[in-house]
Amino acid sequence: MGIAERRLRQKDEVRSSILDTAWKIVREEGWQSLSIRKIADAIEYSVPVIYDHFANKEAILLEFGKQGFDLLARKMCDAKRSTDDPGKQITAMADAYWNFAFRNKEYYQLMFGLGIACCEMNKCLPESITFRELVMEPITRLLEENKNNKPINSCLKYHTFWSVIHGLISIKMTANTPEVADELNKLVLDDAMEGFIKNLKG
Repeated sequence: MGIAERRLRQKDEVRSSILDTAWKIVREEGWQSLSIRKIADAIEYSVPVIYDHFANKEAILLEFGKQGFDLLARKMCDAKRSTDDPGKQITAMADAYWNFAFRNKEYYQLMFGLGIACCEMNKCLPESITFRELVMEPITRLLEENKNNKPINSCLKYHTFWSVIHGLISIKMTANTPEVADELNKLVLDDAMEGFIKNLKG
């Protein structure tokens, strides 16, 4: 291995170590506790070393935001591939989205700014676009099969889909009392999706 290759590998290792340490801090203490200084202290590097790899804290948040959108897209792709029926695809993707949110709370909070400053969404592309494309396709198919022939905007329906799921998750994640959190469980989502798909079919 040449000197250049060794340096590149070492740089990648340090970068990975920074991200691993940052993620550990987030998991243990929350996003609000994350700082360049805290990462440097935990990893036993100087602050300038961190800045050699990331311009600022926001750059680290952006990296995690991209990871989150990529993971969500993969979960939803898997869910969509489980069936060819567009209605069942929508239900499966809603379930995958719900499960992702509560099994990956730290990612979800960052991606959508629940209680913290979110990553810059426009910079998370194309990862965030993939989610939209996955959902739009079965929605469009169902609308095209609708025999009522009344014009319905598929983009509007996509935003309805996302608003319902994200709204329920946000309320559940930020609920101040256990009673509210427990009341808004997945049964509400299932009921909402059933009505949503029925509306698409006409």
